[in-house]
Amino acid sequence: MREPVKVLAVDDVPENLVALEALLAQDGLELLTAPSGMEALELLLVHDVALALLDVQMPGMDGFELAELMRGTERTRRVPIIFLTAVATDERRRFRGYETGAVDYLLKPVDPQIVRNKVEIFVELARQRQEVARQRDRHAAALARLKAHRDNSPLAIVEFDAEQRIIAWSAGAERMFGWRSAEVSGLRPSELEWLDAEHAALFDTMIRGMIVGERVRDMRPLRMRTAVGVTLDCEIYGSALLGADGALLSVNTQILDVTDRVRAEQTQRLLIGELNHRVKNTLASVQAIATQTLRHSSGPSDFAPTFIGRIHALARAHSLLSSTTWQGASLEELVQGQLQTGTIDPARFDTGGPAVDLAPEPALHLALVLHELATNAHKYGALSVPDGRVALHWSMRGDMLDLDWRESGGPVVAPPTRRGFGTALIERSLKAEGGSAVASYDAGGLAWTLSIPYASAVRLRSDQRAQRKAGPVLPANGAAALAGKQVLIVEDEPLVALELSTILLDAGLKVSGMAATAEEAMAAIAATDADAVLLDGNLQGALVDDVAAALLARQMPFLVVSGYGRDHLPLGLDAVTVIEKPFDAQTLLAALHRALVPIPV
Repeated sequence: MREPVKVLAVDDVPENLVALEALLAQDGLELLTAPSGMEALELLLVHDVALALLDVQMPGMDGFELAELMRGTERTRRVPIIFLTAVATDERRRFRGYETGAVDYLLKPVDPQIVRNKVEIFVELARQRQEVARQRDRHAAALARLKAHRDNSPLAIVEFDAEQRIIAWSAGAERMFGWRSAEVSGLRPSELEWLDAEHAALFDTMIRGMIVGERVRDMRPLRMRTAVGVTLDCEIYGSALLGADGALLSVNTQILDVTDRVRAEQTQRLLIGELNHRVKNTLASVQAIATQTLRHSSGPSDFAPTFIGRIHALARAHSLLSSTTWQGASLEELVQGQLQTGTIDPARFDTGGPAVDLAPEPALHLALVLHELATNAHKYGALSVPDGRVALHWSMRGDMLDLDWRESGGPVVAPPTRRGFGTALIERSLKAEGGSAVASYDAGGLAWTLSIPYASAVRLRSDQRAQRKAGPVLPANGAAALAGKQVLIVEDEPLVALELSTILLDAGLKVSGMAATAEEAMAAIAATDADAVLLDGNLQGALVDDVAAALLARQMPFLVVSGYGRDHLPLGLDAVTVIEKPFDAQTLLAALHRALVPIPV
């Protein structure tokens, strides 16, 4: 709502003031009345008036004196004055009135229409001044917001004239590039060495196109330089600012520093390429293991455990490397991996040596070598008899790691008449890394002397290594205790879900249902009376926090079967057993037994 315009009327005759009030009554006009000059001055101290109607002949202070006082004060100096008088006038009195700043001099009785028209003129002028003031305040606020945006924006805002000279340089530009506004004002970009040499022509084409009117706006990715010579990857957005006649006023550019984003994209491409390389290498290794194991197996009953054991050895080594972001793996943890899977009885296995960490590729190869040695010891060597033992010790020799695998107390050994895949795998794996593997057969038992390059640059602090616990072991009568138990499978990979189902059914358990998404899982949990749940750690790229929370709320036992380690699983699952993929049937069933069968007190 508009503020009313105020007009001051001063007259010592009350009836005259009443008449003026009636004459000037209208919306948007407020008439202030005073019977004397002193009271009029008091009102002028409080109110801003658009016009003063003054009676000339008043007791005490006449209208001329009041006008002179008004002209002597800054607050009221520019207030228009119209004199109203009933006293006969002459030229001297009229001159005095105009001399005191009056804009008009009217004789009583006044013509009402003339008074109303003259007052309306000054009221309208006052309204126009108010509107100008409001627009001024709005423009000032808009300019303040624009300045705050320019100063606080992460963008660098730079403006150019038709000669490509810099005419505006924001605080954001100062922060991004290091030059102050005063240092760059009036300069062309080429005079600053601001643009990368390869991209200067692209910038010139962009700006020139907007200057000559080929386009109103444009965008280019450019490399730019700071005051200290640091190169930034930027995106520059340009707009041609045109006047009312369509002529160019300036070219405004907003520059976004995307250096971090570009580097992140480059890193992502590198990581994807590396991941693709590792996945393909791993698949090629699995293919080779499958082919060679099948070629040297006597049948399916021999192939399955051998092949699965080799795949699990490879998977455990991958898990070790993932826990250190593929910087390296501890030899001690590679050895412990054989103990955790039960391939070697800890009471019959003597190990020792310095703390050693291996680079990723040697670690993967050595993991397979250790698995082959342990498997062969179980099948044919010292661990195939109750009193046999195995000793593994290692030491450093320059930049080489020497390992001594020695079996004792086993059956009499002799050089094999046929070269098997296991032996070839041991020899070729270490030879591929620049090492060697030599077997010896004597009355004491089989011995292997192994060597492999040692990457000292990847040695890790011992307190940074993950402490791995041995996995659960299925008791002798464990399968019978699980028979008939119902299990819900929550897994988004069909082949993995099928494998889980096969393991459960072969062990005498029942599958109460399968779910591949979080929504299906939530519905199945609400509807099922399953004894336990096998929960994938990630369902089609979505987290399983809500599913895990629903299982905990129902107090329904569950295991997490995941390719992720425990660190990547939802919070609050410290007490839940995690079965890492790829899994074997015995480990899975042992974990289910621990979750479902009470431990006798």
